[in-house]
Amino acid sequence: MLSSLYNEQYMNLDPQFFLIVISLIWSLVLTVFFVRFFLYYSRLTKKGKKESLIQILEDVLKKDEALEKEIASMKEMYVKLNKEGELHIQKIGLVRFNPFNDTGGDQSFILAMVDANNTGVVISSLHTRTGTRWYAKKVEQGKGIEYELSDEETKALKSAASLNNTE
Repeated sequence: MLSSLYNEQYMNLDPQFFLIVISLIWSLVLTVFFVRFFLYYSRLTKKGKKESLIQILEDVLKKDEALEKEIASMKEMYVKLNKEGELHIQKIGLVRFNPFNDTGGDQSFILAMVDANNTGVVISSLHTRTGTRWYAKKVEQGKGIEYELSDEETKALKSAASLNNTE
């Protein structure tokens, strides 16, 4: 009996009432979307002086193109600087040794200074009782060009590659 009254009560409601309720809900949803759109549009045009949204978007696209060109030029500059940087002295190795048994101490040394490609110079200093002699040898890709490298010079190059290698 209770359920029949319940069903009769809803049956007696006018269909126009349902249309009004649905219309109000739909209006509320549309109002929420409109307010969100309006606030977003206002935020976009806040910096603009009564410019249209199309003009603002065109300005954004122009700035984007300019930034892309600037990034491309910076990439080119980076590649150029990186290639030039490989030619600078990057690795340094030092070996001290005693070339003669009759003198005391490791007063002689070899200094290897090479770039990223192990190209550079090896400077040798041989200390004797009568004086110190200096020698320099060109190095390309870890090998002596005009003269063969001694064991100590090779050791200095290996020291330079292992201590200062940034790769």
